[in-house]
Amino acid sequence: MGEGKPLREAILRQQLHSMILWGPPGVGKTSLAKMIAEITDAHFETISAVLAGVKDIRAAVAMAEQQQIQSGRKTILFVDEVHRFNKAQQDAFLPYVEDGTVIFIGATTENPSFSLNNALLSRSRVYVLRGLSQEQLKAMARQALEDNERGLGDSDIDIDEQLLDMLALAADGDGRKVLNLLEIANDLAEEQNGQRLISKSVVEEVLAGDVRRFDRGGDLFYEQISALHKSVRGSSPDGALYWFCRMIDGGCDPLYIARRVVRMASEDIGNADPRGLQLALNAWETQERLGSPEGELAIAQAIIYLAAAPKSNAVYNAFNSAMADIKAQPSHDVPLHLRNAPTELMKSMDFGAEYRYSHNEEGGYAAGECYFPEDLEPRDYYQPVDRGLEIRIREKLEHLKQLDRQSPWQRYRETDSKPDTDSSESEQ
Repeated sequence: MGEGKPLREAILRQQLHSMILWGPPGVGKTSLAKMIAEITDAHFETISAVLAGVKDIRAAVAMAEQQQIQSGRKTILFVDEVHRFNKAQQDAFLPYVEDGTVIFIGATTENPSFSLNNALLSRSRVYVLRGLSQEQLKAMARQALEDNERGLGDSDIDIDEQLLDMLALAADGDGRKVLNLLEIANDLAEEQNGQRLISKSVVEEVLAGDVRRFDRGGDLFYEQISALHKSVRGSSPDGALYWFCRMIDGGCDPLYIARRVVRMASEDIGNADPRGLQLALNAWETQERLGSPEGELAIAQAIIYLAAAPKSNAVYNAFNSAMADIKAQPSHDVPLHLRNAPTELMKSMDFGAEYRYSHNEEGGYAAGECYFPEDLEPRDYYQPVDRGLEIRIREKLEHLKQLDRQSPWQRYRETDSKPDTDSSESEQ
């Protein structure tokens, strides 16, 4: 809305366009839409997607058409919580937005990329509104205290600056919330010498049990769990702990976080430090058995350990590669030598024939053996990294591959030329 910015210029020039206002609760989406209508002298129609349906959309459009005929005024159709409309309801706006019957302004707290139709998005411009700063919230509170008509200016209220800070902090970027908190504090204020005093005890009572902004299942929820996961992956114990505490402070279920921490242990630490997975599972179990706050401390311990641990996504990559291969390949038969033969019929069909029992082989390893289907080339899905325990795992696997390359059984698998075996070699 600054000087020279596109939206401000469009409003001043009366060149309105359809738009989506995306931002958290209480940042002024509805207020901005009403201001635009007032400045441009447009008729303002509003519907809520929580309560309205296609019938209400048609009624609003009919009103817009009537305004156009009677006064020549444009109509701003403001749709609050537009993400609550399903695809058919969102599609109902399209012809009227397209022909200019209405200037569509939708307000949403959810990411439009996921919650709105592409057809509606393509006809609108998205504007992102951020949460209000501490100073902005305090300015709103002061304005309410001084406004005789719409605020509390006629109540002669006395409140310390530090208490305004407490209210602004609790509002957590939400302008509507800071005004509500101030109004409740005013109701509980004490009368002293003809003046209403909002004391620290009153503010503490108002804020008791209050939680910060946290939308379970909404954008903010997924943004914070993403920040936690990326902090662990980025080896930042302090950053990870910050986002964990933010989620707990906002009312997130600790068991959900515990489950995600187990995922982090496998995806980002893997075999570089297998103890991480066990520690994550222990933290989950602690939360289930003891609840809060003991369980939360155990989860914090696991998060800090994982963030500080050596990192490897080799297991994660190997699993994804193998799954992609499976989906792209036909269902290959299990080779005969890898099948069990518990019956005489199965034995007569060569089930288990030429299977080499690894424990009877030198070093407990059947060098040159193949465990893939016969018509599928062996794959190297698992690529250990040079961090943590996977350094040792990489060395061992390289040694075993070297034994495979030197084994006569490897040539046998490639040429069907069965190697000569003696008592020092494996049982078949």
